Amino acid sequence: MGVLVLQFLERLPDRQALEMVKYHLGWKLALNLELEQKAFHPTVLCYFRQRLVENEIAGTAFRAVLDALQEEGLVAKRTRQRLDSTHVIGLVARLSTLDCIRETLRLALEELGETLPEKERPDFWPLLWERYVENKLDYKSAEAVLRSKQKQAGEDICLLLKWLDPLPVPVREGRQVALLRKVFEENYTLDESGQCEPVKVRGSGVIQTPHEPQAQYCVKGQGKARQSWVGYKVQVAESIGEEGSGNFLTSIVTQEATGSDDAGLPATLHKQKGMGLEAPSELYVDGAYISAEALAGAEKENRELLGPAQPSAHKENVFGAEGFDVKVEQRRAFCPAGKESTQCSRLVEKQSGKVSYRFEWSWQCHGCQWREKCVGTNQRHRTLVVGQYHTLLQKRRREQNTPLFVERMKIRNGIEGTQSELVRAHGLRRARYRGKAKVDLQNQFIGAACNIKRWLRWLARQIKGKPPENSPPRGCGGLELAFCG
Repeated sequence: MGVLVLQFLERLPDRQALEMVKYHLGWKLALNLELEQKAFHPTVLCYFRQRLVENEIAGTAFRAVLDALQEEGLVAKRTRQRLDSTHVIGLVARLSTLDCIRETLRLALEELGETLPEKERPDFWPLLWERYVENKLDYKSAEAVLRSKQKQAGEDICLLLKWLDPLPVPVREGRQVALLRKVFEENYTLDESGQCEPVKVRGSGVIQTPHEPQAQYCVKGQGKARQSWVGYKVQVAESIGEEGSGNFLTSIVTQEATGSDDAGLPATLHKQKGMGLEAPSELYVDGAYISAEALAGAEKENRELLGPAQPSAHKENVFGAEGFDVKVEQRRAFCPAGKESTQCSRLVEKQSGKVSYRFEWSWQCHGCQWREKCVGTNQRHRTLVVGQYHTLLQKRRREQNTPLFVERMKIRNGIEGTQSELVRAHGLRRARYRGKAKVDLQNQFIGAACNIKRWLRWLARQIKGKPPENSPPRGCGGLELAFCG
């Protein structure tokens, strides 16, 4: 375990990490090894990581370091924190839709070729084998040719899957064949006559490459800030230490690339609870984490969720929800002209059970001076639909413009530097392994390595400020236990 932590601390591959174990005195000292200690084979690290993933204990090293930090008093069970997300690029090449379809079909044919004897293969087998296994597509072809190739691939998949239907389950439900079925469903539709046609728009979360089906395509931002990647997303939470103590990572949560920050917040709190931490007294986030439900949950649990609320969606030159004074608990609302609503209706969605309220201003909109900026062209009067926790959201939108709130939010800026440290010093941006479980394992070791590095820097500052006389500096014992555990 200690070798893996040092490996991510120094950002080294397996073989180079074992060379360091052999010849680097600092590594031997940190791992409590004898000078004559022989290093093991690099494949042992691969097998050990696989055991951690299979037993679902990927966060063992991170938790050991965090527990030691708590014992030394550097991380409290309930503290102030900041949270933000960043993306992780998967260990895969970007494939076009046609690339993905043809590659998935090739892998399925090779899998079937290993399990089916030649005499049991269909008559069209040589044609498909030559088309997708032995040959490669010329991507310099005209666009019309590529579209025809995509349709042809769908027809070939459909033919193959129909032939597989009556075969035994181990054959028709192999790993690559099952993946081929899913790729076909995501990229093709069957019309009434049974003809196969490519879909015009692919849905979100579809398979991007058969070599790592869990890696998803995602786009973030707009314009020059636009980022697109195939991989995953990671939520990084960090404690905000008081004067004299450092800032340490409190949790790392790996999500799908299309996962929202709104869903990442409860996942982070749940993971911290499993590690013995209480919900943070103050949690500083950006606007992606702020919603009426999230604010209500924070208020219920007696904690502060600090971040700017997103503006309401509204048409240009039309007053949004910010222009209204809504009191959901009293079922009252006032429009920008100061007129009270004439009717309030409670709406409940049958499937989700979500509650919302609709306020209406009927006759009061006639002759109003703000009518052109408030009532749409196809509306007779103004209506406003808000959630049951809109009062909290309205309060946040108002206070986020105050100097006090702006000053408090400066504390959140430190998480940007933390992400830069994880990316530049420890390689968080790019995955070393394939599959979400292994990517999460990598992220947990990166978090453990970062905490140890910060702990060592904190100890160095303590020693420099107050040189020890006869006793070791505070924190050394816990660090040794966490490092060699």
